[in-house]
Amino acid sequence: MISFNEALDILLATATPFGTGRCSLASSPGRILADDILSDVDMPPFNKSAVDGYACRISDLPLVMKPDVQTRHAAVPSHTASRTPGGETRHAASLQMVGIIPAGTVPTHPIGPGECAKIMTGAMVPEGADTVIMVEDTEELPDGRIRFTADTTAPNICYKGEDIRQGDLVLPGGSLISPPGIAVLASVGAVSPTVYKQPKVAVISTGDELVDPKEIPGPAKIRNSNSSQLIAQLGQMHLEALGLGISGDSKEELYAKIDEGLAKSDVLILSGGVSMGEYDYVPGIMSQLGVEILFKSIAIQPGRPTLFGRRGSGFVFGLPGNPVSSFVIFEILVKPFLFKLMGHTYSPPLIRLPLGVDFRRKKSSRKSMLPVFIREGEIFPVDYHGSAHIHSYIKAEGMISIEIGTTERKKGELQDVRLL
Repeated sequence: MISFNEALDILLATATPFGTGRCSLASSPGRILADDILSDVDMPPFNKSAVDGYACRISDLPLVMKPDVQTRHAAVPSHTASRTPGGETRHAASLQMVGIIPAGTVPTHPIGPGECAKIMTGAMVPEGADTVIMVEDTEELPDGRIRFTADTTAPNICYKGEDIRQGDLVLPGGSLISPPGIAVLASVGAVSPTVYKQPKVAVISTGDELVDPKEIPGPAKIRNSNSSQLIAQLGQMHLEALGLGISGDSKEELYAKIDEGLAKSDVLILSGGVSMGEYDYVPGIMSQLGVEILFKSIAIQPGRPTLFGRRGSGFVFGLPGNPVSSFVIFEILVKPFLFKLMGHTYSPPLIRLPLGVDFRRKKSSRKSMLPVFIREGEIFPVDYHGSAHIHSYIKAEGMISIEIGTTERKKGELQDVRLL
């Protein structure tokens, strides 16, 4: 039996990406970038208005300029209206409106002294203007001129290149492409990114007691939930799994089904038949099929009888048959391995919160993964009856790890929560 960290190290050291190829932007969610993506433009590509308002010259407003600690560029000031010795605000003289600038058009009229142009959010700021006063801080006079009515204003301009400069790195190779990442790719014209190839994954459940979910189980039978669960977990990774159904516990049937799975996949995931029972034939059959078994027992609860092996360029996982065990081992071991095969170093989402109650356990020889929920910023264990109790995970918002040698944790102690 090896430790969890030893098992994870073996998996990550074994995983080598299968190669790269191009994909369309529409099919890129969940794919892993193989190359760095550089911007081919400045962003914004021009000075653009951050608000609906009027583009004008700050010198036409009797304002005193002072540093704006809130701005992203220290050199860009905000503007504050000057006040008379009596304390009244001196508003600007009225401004002559010389045009309207919708978004997507190039201004044709530069802003001269005493002039302004009505401008929409996202529109290009015209030459000569260095400020956009918000429309709610103005009033339109009867003669059509515009007067500024507020005491202060910021520039309200998004400056060319303030977000990204041409040639800047916008997404590094190895990144998981998310919806915001797709927006970034689109904004720099990377419509056919180079990505790592995805492995072919097959799923088999084993056990004479299993029947298809659509069947009503007879005596001593249960529905096969593991295959559906594992295929769904793969789907969350944008991997389409090949479901090969159920294998009975006979050596002949298991041999044929595992042989088929190895032939049709890069990664074969089995559940059941890997423990020490009289009919747990999977490890021996894998050896017969030329699979080099790299480990078959981990000091973790749930999930101790977990097997991992390789044959040539293919890999195989033997997961425990209990649904909680297969779910947990997929999340903490199979998922990082599959991501590494696709060129991505996976980091699970973690938050650190205090325990809401004391926790105790009798045995501490294995690392324990416990389902928890979060209430008012504290962690509470889910009512959990063991590795067959998958219903408990419906209520779980995360898992916490209790390390080997630890028998208790006190209320208020901080604990990392691995979010689900």
